[in-house]
Amino acid sequence: MSSEKSRNPMLKFKIFIFPAVILVLIIAGALFDFVWPGTLPFQFSIVPLLVAGSFVIKSTLEATIELKKVTAGMLVVLALIGTTYVGEYLSGAIVAFMMIFGEFLEELTMEKTKNAVRELVKLVPTTCRKLVDGEYKVVPIKQLRKGDMVQVIAGERIPVDGVITTGHAAINEASITGESMPVDKTTDDQVFVGSLNENGVIEVKTEKLGGETVLGKIIKTVHMAQNNKGNAQKAADKFAKFFLPAILIICAVVWFMFNDIMRVMTILVIACPCALVLATPTAVVAAVGNAAKRGVLIKGGVAIENSAKVTAICFDKTGTITKGEPKVVDFTVFKGQSEKDVLFSAATAEKNSQHPIAKAVMLYVKEKGLFDVADVPNAEFDMLFGRGVVVKHEGDTFEVSNSKVLPELSTKSTEAEEYLKTQENLGRTTMVIVKNGVAIGGVAVADVIREGVKNTMNELRNIGIKRIIMLTGDNEATAKAICAEAGITEYRANMLPDEKLEEIKKLQAAGEKVAMVGDGVNDAPALVLADVGIAMGAAGTDVAIEAASIALMSDNVNMLPTNFALCKATYSIIRQNIIVFAFLVNVIGVVVSGMGLLNPIMAAVVHNASSIFVVLNSSRLLGYKYKKSTQAAVPAAPTRVSASSAT
Repeated sequence: MSSEKSRNPMLKFKIFIFPAVILVLIIAGALFDFVWPGTLPFQFSIVPLLVAGSFVIKSTLEATIELKKVTAGMLVVLALIGTTYVGEYLSGAIVAFMMIFGEFLEELTMEKTKNAVRELVKLVPTTCRKLVDGEYKVVPIKQLRKGDMVQVIAGERIPVDGVITTGHAAINEASITGESMPVDKTTDDQVFVGSLNENGVIEVKTEKLGGETVLGKIIKTVHMAQNNKGNAQKAADKFAKFFLPAILIICAVVWFMFNDIMRVMTILVIACPCALVLATPTAVVAAVGNAAKRGVLIKGGVAIENSAKVTAICFDKTGTITKGEPKVVDFTVFKGQSEKDVLFSAATAEKNSQHPIAKAVMLYVKEKGLFDVADVPNAEFDMLFGRGVVVKHEGDTFEVSNSKVLPELSTKSTEAEEYLKTQENLGRTTMVIVKNGVAIGGVAVADVIREGVKNTMNELRNIGIKRIIMLTGDNEATAKAICAEAGITEYRANMLPDEKLEEIKKLQAAGEKVAMVGDGVNDAPALVLADVGIAMGAAGTDVAIEAASIALMSDNVNMLPTNFALCKATYSIIRQNIIVFAFLVNVIGVVVSGMGLLNPIMAAVVHNASSIFVVLNSSRLLGYKYKKSTQAAVPAAPTRVSASSAT
């Protein structure tokens, strides 16, 4: 940490102060050389040229030696030589400034992505309740060892990977599996560090600590994914690889043919890569500005270019396709019962429970408005872990439980059995409402999908993304039901974070350009490794947003088609800028210069004009609006992704 802090002042200088100083010097040079000529005994533009130019030359030489290949920086060095020779000091300074500014923006973006691991570490508690001499005492997490016993009460995060030895609790494992519904756990069940105990008290035997835990592996994976994910080579660098040697050869040919140094210098000036340098950043800035107005944060040109090439998109379920909160999606009253009595019985059982399902049931009761919830008795309840909840009040017994209650009913209920089977086949958490041993009704709870998701999937197909896959920690039935409702054609269920990562790798190995959309900490490795990581914003965790290359700030998944369409348009304009205004103009200019039809000043005008056209072309993206397709794509029935189909 100390070395990191010591670098911060230099980082701030490089990113903010140095470019600003060069810009001020350039403005001063323009004033002294053109507005107030003769004020100084020399051309002031030499100052920013020397400051910026020396930096560009130094960094270009270092990059060339390190990478062992020609980059766009060599074209800039060549341009600096030409502009200096013909006295175009201000033009040279501006060219150097553009290169510096672009490089420092990249460095700023990379620095921000390093915060991902810091956010992951925050999920690990700093203290825990350790069994010491027969009683639990709060100690620093560093004092834990394998085999130690720890106690976790409601509202605390679990500090280790281990096994429950005593007690039972509702554990929210969203940070690990992405599953929104808490899991009821008791003796001999496995628990993971970073997961939240929502209800109950448990004692856990420590099995894994630090980097060996599931969360530790997630942190390690994020590190590896960031280190292994190389930067895409810029189009300007690819262009420079062929263009620079060609310019040098042309200069040599012209020199030997005409023995005219001015023709050679004119070629060097018109070959100045101003348009090439501006081609990508101007389009990127315009696109990022357009997206920002709609609440979408795009982190740079690589994200835009990769988004334009996406062929497959993977979605996490919870908080992305779905809202991430349980809701009553079906309620039924069995024959001979009244709706009011069944609801009152359910409310009596669930009123004082803090379980998320209980909260969903109580919210449903309030919305129905058949009676005042305040009239429901405050009876003591017993949690039946892995089953439900039961309450005894004034001689009556009320229970809301899953299928485990069926054998204990005083009268067999085929109606309850059929209801459970039907709702569970739809991937819903289904409970039977029981009064005094008789099944009187049923209630089904599920994590509902977001509005407009199916239309979003159709739009993604219409813009060319053919493979849409859901990766989730949920069970098979729930995954299939959600996909059918959302219009998603492929899915993988029961997945841990490392398995999501492997799925991304398989798709990439099969030649797919993959986008990953998620919001939870468990998605961070996949967001980093995917060609395009897209984080849901308001509902997403900080680590997911830091790890992703695109963030939907309003957590509106329906913005995806617009974003992909904008990226495709941006990539198209970047190619226009490079091919037309950078390549063709330069080629034609070099030919005309070699024929002696241009002088250095005219060459400077031509290459500056091409730069202006690049800016104007890119500015069209500021007003870009996506037009939805009038023809809807018809999705196939959802199928489970197999290893063979992925590879």
